Amino acid sequence: MKKLRTVVQIAFTIFTNGYAYGFLNGKIYQGSLKYACVPGLNCYSCPGAVASCPLGALQALLNRRGFQVPFAMLGFFFLFGSVFGRFICGWLCPFGLVQDLLHKIPLFRKRKRLPFHHILKYGRYAALIGLAGIGSLFLFGGFAKVPAFCKYLCPSGTFFGALPLMASNEALRNQAGGLFFWKLGILLVLLLLSVKVYRPFCQYLCPLGAIYGWFNRFSLVQVHWEKERCTSCKVCQRACPVDLAPEEISRSPECIRCGKCAEACPADCLHFGRR
Repeated sequence: MKKLRTVVQIAFTIFTNGYAYGFLNGKIYQGSLKYACVPGLNCYSCPGAVASCPLGALQALLNRRGFQVPFAMLGFFFLFGSVFGRFICGWLCPFGLVQDLLHKIPLFRKRKRLPFHHILKYGRYAALIGLAGIGSLFLFGGFAKVPAFCKYLCPSGTFFGALPLMASNEALRNQAGGLFFWKLGILLVLLLLSVKVYRPFCQYLCPLGAIYGWFNRFSLVQVHWEKERCTSCKVCQRACPVDLAPEEISRSPECIRCGKCAEACPADCLHFGRR
């Protein structure tokens, strides 16, 4: 399961960011495919991105003059959330892959969570409501509204978008200012923290994870727990990268459907799909 997930993550990252011409020339693809969104966090400004980020699209709709309910993106989130839940975070997110690979580095004693996790985990809802929502509606840069989460926080945009563009464009490097270094600092902190703590951005700051987490209880893709077969050995909880108990697995908004619990269960009482 672990190898399969890594293969799927790498393949999906290449598929959604495979516009090689953009990386070679420092240009953003702006063809017709950019009118579509991929389900995971995938920066529009990445030179290799062939489609748009759903969170960026949500903010773009909120940035329009006046206020209009973004029905298109609400429908998008409902569709993918009700089918996959946070399976998207665990299997189809490029920045999730980056954090997973960093966590494999054999340095430091690994931690599943940060101290005060029970408080910090609400940070992703604060980012969703405060930046992606309210910030995009009311924060202005000049005469235009700004996509607040993308502009002030998103580490995926910095990693996949800003850094590759600046590496191939001297003019952009010369224009780098305080905002860029602020976001670069956020990115570096999260990358370094990822070596020790499992997916800190996903656990504490990702608005997209907050949205998909709301659908975890009833999404079609589930890790099912057969309670009557469970021996309460807690092997699954020790294997779970975010320390979920058997009764929380799949139902919790923190579960990313990684499958490590099902792979580790000696009683075979956890598995994708019903039996």
